[in-house]
Amino acid sequence: MFAIGDFARHGRVSVRMLRHYDAIGLLRPAHVDPHSGYRFYSADQLALLNRVIALKDLGFTLDQVGSILRDEIGAEELRGMLRMRQAELEAALEAARARLAQVGARLHAIESEGRMSTQDVVVKKVPAVRIAELSGVAASYGPEDITPVIGPLYEELCGRLEAAGVTGFGPAVAYYEDAGEGDGSVRVHAATTVPEGTVAEGVEVHVLPGIEEAATIVHRGSMDEILPTVQALASWIDTNGYRSAGYARELYLECPEDPAGWVSEIQEPIVRA
Repeated sequence: MFAIGDFARHGRVSVRMLRHYDAIGLLRPAHVDPHSGYRFYSADQLALLNRVIALKDLGFTLDQVGSILRDEIGAEELRGMLRMRQAELEAALEAARARLAQVGARLHAIESEGRMSTQDVVVKKVPAVRIAELSGVAASYGPEDITPVIGPLYEELCGRLEAAGVTGFGPAVAYYEDAGEGDGSVRVHAATTVPEGTVAEGVEVHVLPGIEEAATIVHRGSMDEILPTVQALASWIDTNGYRSAGYARELYLECPEDPAGWVSEIQEPIVRA
């Protein structure tokens, strides 16, 4: 038998919590000294305590926890519930990380206002290239919607090309177009340049038309931090008598394992305003 303090330490909970569980009938002590009123718990009650805490972490109220425990939920069922909750929390954490990155990008853009150089903008003709691609639809052009779509597309594309024995492909090119649904959704094309004669199952191979006149700028670093570069390009286009003629392409020139070392060229089609 354990005194309440010892049981609390072994269960990694507070004495106050155990007293509350006792008061509401959720976890009664195994024995209460009739003279001192001291509470004592047995080691096998740790299993019940674990279930209470696990169900609380799943989001159940204490009343609901009591009902579930009275139904004698099995260990396997509880494990399944915990795994599902774990997956939900991991997804929420990943979404929070993505939102944090976008907040950082917006903050960087604000801090860069008026200081981002546009001297490196080059107007040039972009030649046509032979590409292999996979495409998907993102809910919007925002990075929070584009990133979860384009990443898996590239992973699958590279896997299919390698499985087909295609070598010498690259660099990668991403381009975009309205999905045509009228809801702001965007068709994302994840592509890479390939040699003539390339064939791979489930992969579309074609010639991507060139751009007659494009304003281009080089971005160094993660694509999560591209906003200041893109907005500097937009500023240059506006102040030099041009207007945008469509979505910008992204040409990934260098893509080391650390995204901080990436080098990309943004190519935006333009016409005279």
